[in-house]
Amino acid sequence: MRSLVVGRSCSVLAVACALAAASMSACARAAQPAPASAIVTWQPLGSWSGRGRIQTESFNSDTGALRVTWKTTRKDGSAGGDFQVTVHSAISGRPLQTAVVQHGAGSGIAYVTDDPRLFYAVVEASNLEWSFTIEEAITYTARTD
Repeated sequence: MRSLVVGRSCSVLAVACALAAASMSACARAAQPAPASAIVTWQPLGSWSGRGRIQTESFNSDTGALRVTWKTTRKDGSAGGDFQVTVHSAISGRPLQTAVVQHGAGSGIAYVTDDPRLFYAVVEASNLEWSFTIEEAITYTARTD
């Protein structure tokens, strides 16, 4: 009979321990901070406009995540013309990525991702007026409490 009582006591103790562990686990989950969400803002690095070919001055990006917002127009309303923007490393001078290739009037947004560094852009254009802005993505982490 004694072994039966010990057996029941162990069973009751095991159930109590399981309930306590489940309760502690639930408390630990409730005490954890709320998940974080990323907030992206865009910091301007430079804006340019003109006609024909140019090389921009150098601009620094701490993240390497760039957004190019551009627009091309024809003053006389005719068709044709070409516009291309290539992003280069300002350290080595090598082209890293052609961000925009446009034939005729238009507009758009392009993204360039590379290592953080000093950059410059080269514009090749004919028979178009153009403008573009380069911005850098800055990411913040915000808690969602």
